[in-house]
Amino acid sequence: MFSTLFTLSALTILAAATPAPAPDASCSTAPIQCCDSVELASSATAANLLKSIGVVIQDLNIPIGITCSPITGVGVGSGSSCSANTVCCEDNSHGGLLSIGCVPVVL
Repeated sequence: MFSTLFTLSALTILAAATPAPAPDASCSTAPIQCCDSVELASSATAANLLKSIGVVIQDLNIPIGITCSPITGVGVGSGSSCSANTVCCEDNSHGGLLSIGCVPVVL
């Protein structure tokens, strides 16, 4: 009885202490981006930027990367690091001013 309880306790502790796998450091839609900030489209900053370039978004809960640049290669040259927000975005076609549909990426 005691050994069964001990085994179950050990397995519970092991399961709780095992870290979840980190998200893959790849991006299937475009190069990984480094953005100064990431805000929801409903924020005043993001809404004003979207309006200034004529982009209309239906879902205001979409994360918007602001002032973004591509990360060219991990560990290679100046475009290889990011001290702000590393993200993968669905739409990077707005000249680096903003990127739409961003999710965090762990490098």
